Amino acid sequence: MERNRYADLLRVTAIGGVVYGHWLLTDVTYRNGQLSGLDALNYVGWGRWVTWLLHVMPVFFLVGGYVNALSWTAHRARGQSWTRWARDRAMRLLWPTTVYLVVAVLAVAAARAAGASPAEIAEAGWLVALQLWFLPVYLLLIALTPLLLAAHRRWGLTVPAVMAAGAAAVDAAVLGPRLHVIGYGNYLLVWGSMHQWGFAWQDGRLTRPRWRPYALAACGAAALALLVTVGPFPVDMVGAGERIGNTGPPSVALLAFAAAQAGLVLAAEPVVSRLLLSRPRLWRGVSRLNTTVMTVYLWHMVPVIVIAAAFYPAGVLAQPPVGTGQWWELRPAWFALLTLVLAAVVMAVTWAERPMLRLPAGLGPAGRWSPALLTLGFGAVMLGLTRLAIAGFAPGGRLPLLALTAYATGLTVTLFTGRAPRKTVRSSAETDREGPQAPPRAA
Repeated sequence: MERNRYADLLRVTAIGGVVYGHWLLTDVTYRNGQLSGLDALNYVGWGRWVTWLLHVMPVFFLVGGYVNALSWTAHRARGQSWTRWARDRAMRLLWPTTVYLVVAVLAVAAARAAGASPAEIAEAGWLVALQLWFLPVYLLLIALTPLLLAAHRRWGLTVPAVMAAGAAAVDAAVLGPRLHVIGYGNYLLVWGSMHQWGFAWQDGRLTRPRWRPYALAACGAAALALLVTVGPFPVDMVGAGERIGNTGPPSVALLAFAAAQAGLVLAAEPVVSRLLLSRPRLWRGVSRLNTTVMTVYLWHMVPVIVIAAAFYPAGVLAQPPVGTGQWWELRPAWFALLTLVLAAVVMAVTWAERPMLRLPAGLGPAGRWSPALLTLGFGAVMLGLTRLAIAGFAPGGRLPLLALTAYATGLTVTLFTGRAPRKTVRSSAETDREGPQAPPRAA
């Protein structure tokens, strides 16, 4: 089956939004001999509306649902088990993630040995771990894809509609009885709804007839307007409100925003797809960039720390107050410098990860116990990554040994669920070009 070039373009465009959004909204400062960070949204009032343009994570889940439906259908037709399919897709994420975690751990150890203050180490470790939130959520959706896809084939768009109603009920429980623990269920209900839209995109239920994407966008926009004006939800799509936030955990307002965004994205598909077909050079550029999406996603905050640590103490870069005219004037230069450093980092990481092409997709004998073992492995990995995303790589200036142990144990268990037929496991330079393997706060 021919690749969906539009899906690849969406992934590349979305990663650009994530990177430059994070670079814009996270302002690293150097004061009194210490590095720290500021949220630019606290200093630029109208910037909260800009998050409607910069928050593109729904696109990743939309494309993820599309490609997971294609992949599971094709692999199931070849008689492949859930264990092998889910493990292979997970390892395409986990091998490059493991490299990132190892480098982060070594960097924390080196910073401690060099005498950096615990506060600085903790701040830097938190900044470079933010994006890890995506991985446990996406791993959960990979594991549930067979069940969710079966539900989609039986009930169609009723499934995401019910999930949306469930998300609204969860928010009501958080706002009313203050049952905040229940709110975490929206990580599945909200992001899972977007993933279900990807199924409907893949089989045409959401794009035929052509008025359906427009209807999705209109309904999402209308619901969003009500939820942020009459309702209790903040305009900021990536931060927290006084009573309830939109991302941690995700809210029904974020889901309405995602519906408007997904509808517009799908409505543009015919025109943009024709453009990609008629412009071979454009498509080749998209294809090349698409191979770096996972690497860019994981490493894009590293240049921020590197440049701030290298240039701010030396006084090479000015540090005007956030939101001032001079601060905005320096943004293009700041973006250009970060882009150059990130390009160098991506090339170096891609080269260093080449041995991963020879790593196995699975080890050991397969058996009836393999699905249960894989479930345990996924659970441990998700637990470790969740803790890292919340607390960072150095809470209190020290390595989070429990989180790292949980991740390492889960990775090992996941790997030892049965040897797959010999094949190459692609590095992040080739990470799952069928789907988004990429981005707590995401811009």
